[in-house]
Amino acid sequence: MEAAISPLPDDVEALKALVVAMARKADEAEAKLANAHARESAIEALIAHLKLQIAKLKREQYGPSAERSRRLLDQMELQLEELEADAAEDDLIAEEAAAKTTTVTAFERKRPARKPFPEHLPRERVVVPAPCSCPACGGDRLSRLGEDVTETLEVIPRSWKVIQTVREKFSCRDCEKIAQAPAPFHVVPRGWAGPSFLAMLLFEKYGQHQPLNRQAERFAREGVPLSLSTLADQVGAAAHALMPIYKMIEAHVLAATRIHSDDTTVPVMAKVKTDTARLWVYVRDDRPFAGTDPPAALFHYSRDRRGEHPQAHLAAWSGILQADAYGGYNDLYREGRDPGPVLEAGCFAHARRKFFELADVLSSARKKSRGQRAAMIYPIALEAVQRLDALFDIERAINGKSPAERLAVRQELSVPLMAELHAWLTEQVGKLSRGHDLTKACFYMLKRWDAFTRFLDDGRICLTNNAAERALRCIPLGRKAWLFCGSDRGGQRAAVIYTLIQTAKLNHVDPQAWLADVLARIADHPATKLDQLLPWNWALSTIAIAA
Repeated sequence: MEAAISPLPDDVEALKALVVAMARKADEAEAKLANAHARESAIEALIAHLKLQIAKLKREQYGPSAERSRRLLDQMELQLEELEADAAEDDLIAEEAAAKTTTVTAFERKRPARKPFPEHLPRERVVVPAPCSCPACGGDRLSRLGEDVTETLEVIPRSWKVIQTVREKFSCRDCEKIAQAPAPFHVVPRGWAGPSFLAMLLFEKYGQHQPLNRQAERFAREGVPLSLSTLADQVGAAAHALMPIYKMIEAHVLAATRIHSDDTTVPVMAKVKTDTARLWVYVRDDRPFAGTDPPAALFHYSRDRRGEHPQAHLAAWSGILQADAYGGYNDLYREGRDPGPVLEAGCFAHARRKFFELADVLSSARKKSRGQRAAMIYPIALEAVQRLDALFDIERAINGKSPAERLAVRQELSVPLMAELHAWLTEQVGKLSRGHDLTKACFYMLKRWDAFTRFLDDGRICLTNNAAERALRCIPLGRKAWLFCGSDRGGQRAAVIYTLIQTAKLNHVDPQAWLADVLARIADHPATKLDQLLPWNWALSTIAIAA
C-alpha cells in the first residue's frame, strides 16, 4: 500500500508559508547537528584533559621511570591542545547555526574557571566617554550609578599588562532608564585575549614552531600563568575568525593561470603511533615575469598522498601547473578535462638534482679527506650538470623581465641548447645499461620532454618549481620542534594559518603585526571591503592599544 502524500496547497501565500516552515526546520536540524558536534568535541577535550591530569599525578607520585614517560606527556599535551581548539571552533559553529533559529539553543561548553589576571600586572584604564544625554528619552539629568570593568589581557613585546575597559553606568532622573556603553569587542566570543596577544600566540605556534605547551611554560616564567587548554581555546577560535581571509587568499591563488605545487610529509597522531599525512602548497608568484598580481601561498592538509587530493584542490582550476613528476597529478593532465586543460611544466631543479648527486665532486673530496669511501663521480653526470647549468645562466639573466622579452631570449639561446640536450641524452641512454642510475636520470627528462620544453613557448613559465619548495620550508623546520600534528583537525588548522603567514612573508609584511591588526578590525570591517585586509592591500591602522 502506497503512503498517502499530502497535496501542495494552491494558494501562493500558503506555499510561501510552507517554504518558510521547511527552511526553518532545515535550520533547526543544522543547529541540532552542530550542537551535537560541539558537545562531542567538548567531551573529547574533557576526557583528554582528565587523562593528562592523571598521567601527571602518577608521574609526581611514582617519579619518572623513563624518558619515554616525559615524551608521552608531551604527546598527550599536544593532543589535548588540538582537541581544545576543535571544541572551541565547534562551539562557535554551533552558536552561529543556532542564531539562525528561534527554537534551538546553542550548546555552551563548560570551561574550567579561569583564574583572575595576576595583580602585579600593570592596569591601564580606558574609560568609555559618558553620554551627554539619556539615549532613551534625551534627558540630560544623568547621575552616575557605578561602572563595569572588562579586563583584556594584552601583550607588548616582552611586556605584559591588563587593559581595563571601564563602562560607567548612568541612570536618567527623568525616565529612570539606565544607560551604559556596550562591552568591548573580542574576536573570540566571551574572550579575554587582545588581538596582539592572539597574533603572537598564532605566530609563535605556526611561524616560530613553538607548541602551546612551550609557550605556556614561557608565559609562566614571565609571571603570567595560563593553562594549555585556555591557550588552545584562543587558537581554535582565532583560526575560525580568520577563515574569511583564508578563503580570499584561496580564491586569489586559484585565479592564476600558472601556479607552483608541491607537498611534504607531516606526522599526525594515530592510536598507537603516528601516521604520515601531507601538507600541500599551491603558490602564485608572477614576479619572475614582471607580473603585477601579488604573490600568495595556499596550503591544504590531507591524511595521505593519494592523487585524489590535488585533483580535489584544483577541481575548478585550469592553466599551467609547475610541479614534480608525482603521478597523482596525471589525472589533471588528461585531454578533455573539464573545466579545462592543465598543462604540465617540468622542474629542471629536480632533473638536475638526479645528475648532481652522481657528480658531486665536493662531497666526494670531503669524504676522501676524512678517510671515508667516496662515491664514484660519473663524467656523463658531470656533463649533464654543465649542460643544465647553461640553461640556468640564461634564466638568471632574464628573471624579472616581461614574458615577451623572456620568450625572445629563450627562442634565441635556449632552444638550440635544449635540442642538443635531447640528442645527447638519447645518445647516452643507448650506451648505458637499463638499470643504471644515470639511465634513470636521463629517462626522467626524456619521458617528460614535452613538459620540460614547454617553457620555450611561454615566457611566463619558470625553469624550476623552487617557489613551492621555498614555501614548504616552514614545515620541515616545524617538524623538528613539534614532531607531529595532534589530529586531522589540527593539520587543517595548520594549513589555514600557514597560508596566512607565508602569504604575508611573500608580500614582505610582518605576519604578527598584520595578524594583530586584522584580528582587531575584522569584526567591524565591511564584508564588501574585506579585501582591504589582505596582506598586499594592508595598511597598519591605529589600534586602540597603548604602546
